[in-house]
Parts: sequence; C-alpha cells; structure tokens
Amino acid sequence: MSLLRLSRREDWWKDAEILMLRHQLAVALRERPRAAAGLTWPDRAWLALLAGTLPIDRLGRIRLIVTPATLLRWHRDIVRRRWARRSRRGRSGRPPVRRDVRSVVVRLARENESWGYRRIHGELAGLGIAVAPSTVWQILRDAGISPAPRRAGPGWAEFLRSQAQAMLALDFFTADLLNGTKVYVLAAIEHGTRRIRILGATGHPIQSWVVQQARNLLMDLEDAKTSVKFVLHDRDASFTTAFDAVF
Repeated sequence: MSLLRLSRREDWWKDAEILMLRHQLAVALRERPRAAAGLTWPDRAWLALLAGTLPIDRLGRIRLIVTPATLLRWHRDIVRRRWARRSRRGRSGRPPVRRDVRSVVVRLARENESWGYRRIHGELAGLGIAVAPSTVWQILRDAGISPAPRRAGPGWAEFLRSQAQAMLALDFFTADLLNGTKVYVLAAIEHGTRRIRILGATGHPIQSWVVQQARNLLMDLEDAKTSVKFVLHDRDASFTTAFDAVF
C-alpha cells in the first residue's frame, strides 16, 4: 500500500520526503549506531526484497542502516529458506513400512528362530521386498523379537578356525597387462597354510576353461597329499554347476 501511495505523488514531493527520511535516518544512526541489530526477521525480509529491485550500483549510493552486502546476504537467505521449505514439503522423515511387510518379517522370525535380521533381510530381497537391514532390525525389536538371536551351533568365525586345515577358497580378480588388455585370474587359497595358488589367467573365463582349472587344482592337491573338505566361492556366474561337480 505504501508503494501505491508513493507512486501517485509528484516527483518533488517524493524527493522532499526522501531527503527528510534520509536526514531522520542519519540522526537515528547518530543516536543509536547499532540500530540494525534490533531488526526483526520481517524487517530484514522487507528491506531485502526492496533492495532486490534496485541496481547494484544504485544500491551502493543509498544511505542505509546496513551495508549493501548485508542486504544481499539477507536476500540469499530468503531464497534458501524458500527452497528448503519446498524440498521438505511432504517428505519429512522415512516413509512408513507397509503392514504386510511387517507381517512377513515377524512371520519369518517366528518360524525360523535361528535367523537374525541380516538373514531375514536377505530372504526379503529374494522375495523382491526392498527394505533396509536397520528397518528389519527395528521391526523385530518392536515385535519383542531379538534381532540377532544366539545360535546353538558354532558361529562363522569359530567354524573357520576349526575347519581351516580342510578349507579351500576360490575367487577371480582382474589384472591389467602391459598391452592394455584385462585378464581374469583364478586364484585359490588354503586357509590352513595361507598358501595362494594361481590357477590360470584368461581374457574370457568360459565354463570349459574354469572346469579345466578345477581339475588341474584337484590333481595338484592330490600330488601334495592335501585333503580338502570345504570349497568356498561366491556366486560368480563362472562358477557353474559343472565346476561344483568336479569337487
């Protein structure tokens, strides 16, 4: 409303009023040099919005109770708060878990007492249900079920220590050759002795090649009179059923 009234006045009226306001501002700043410290947030927002309509060079020549840099900082703060409110609108907090997902989690835990929240999370992923492990942990806690029950049998670390002498692990890793090509190297480690065997390297680990490396490994183990009871490997597609059949 003040802008509408000001637009209807004669130019010399505006000039006279501006000069009077400037002089009053000078007197006020002389009496209270830190008057800007008492500005409220609406005061800052109004001054910043008005300053945003003026050219930068013109803004630097106006007598203000704050510096032009302060007005620009207030203006940036207004824009930041505006976009922060929009980004938070309707997306506060983690979305709630569906009731049917909670029911499945609780059912899996009660029908499989030895399963922990990690195992249940893996089973849910196999069913196509995407939830975080921490969400499964919280659902079990809310239902009064231990997220990590103690199993009657030995743990994984205890099992590895007790069976290390009869355990063999295989895996692929990649290596870059001097000519710039990449090859896949099949390696095996004997857990008992920590001995690493490099079985072979190829640019294309097809099934026939991997199976042949398994046969060669078995012959080497027999020559060294090494007994193996457990063979471990990941779910790499190169480790096919034919590969497992060799062992």
